[in-house]
Amino acid sequence: MYRLLKLLFIVLACSALQALGGSIINGREVPENSLPYMAYVEDKIEGYYCGGFLIKKDIVLTAAHCDFKPTTIQPIRLPNKRTERIKDNAACFVAGWGATGRRARGSQLREVDVSTINRKTCEKAWRNKLPANIICAGGYRTKKGFCQGDSGGPLECNKMAVGIASFNNHTCHYPDVPNVYTDIAKFLPWINNPKRKCKND
Repeated sequence: MYRLLKLLFIVLACSALQALGGSIINGREVPENSLPYMAYVEDKIEGYYCGGFLIKKDIVLTAAHCDFKPTTIQPIRLPNKRTERIKDNAACFVAGWGATGRRARGSQLREVDVSTINRKTCEKAWRNKLPANIICAGGYRTKKGFCQGDSGGPLECNKMAVGIASFNNHTCHYPDVPNVYTDIAKFLPWINNPKRKCKND
């Protein structure tokens, strides 16, 4: 059984915005085994589910409120110090098992193409100052994005997980304000430290 280290964006989880995110809207079903780093994450006590992704054979990166359900998964690459910052309007995608509409819970892993959004545009759309450790992508001027159910899933750009699905505006009706992701690059020292500890276990 994989060992779970719950590594997540405490700053965003406790932010005043108090918005959750999680389902793939206007996406497509993912062919079996094409995203082997995806992990189905479920809280059996509270009765909700979300996504996560493997960054090492025994470490899943997901939302703090999720519980781990083992499955057959393989790691995905993360940014490093030499990785270029993700540019505005970069072609990316997000994946998860969330609903495909406001009331429709999903049962199949799905993915949807999204583009990254300029931070100033994102803040203007939200009419709020957003945390410094975020990436905005999808949901804005498009009918594609995530909603309740896919929290913790990866924003993948250039075959690399650059963000963690974090929050939206409590609705799956797009276009709306941009979807917001935790910027993994801002947490690399924190993520890599537990990874080093695991080597010694």
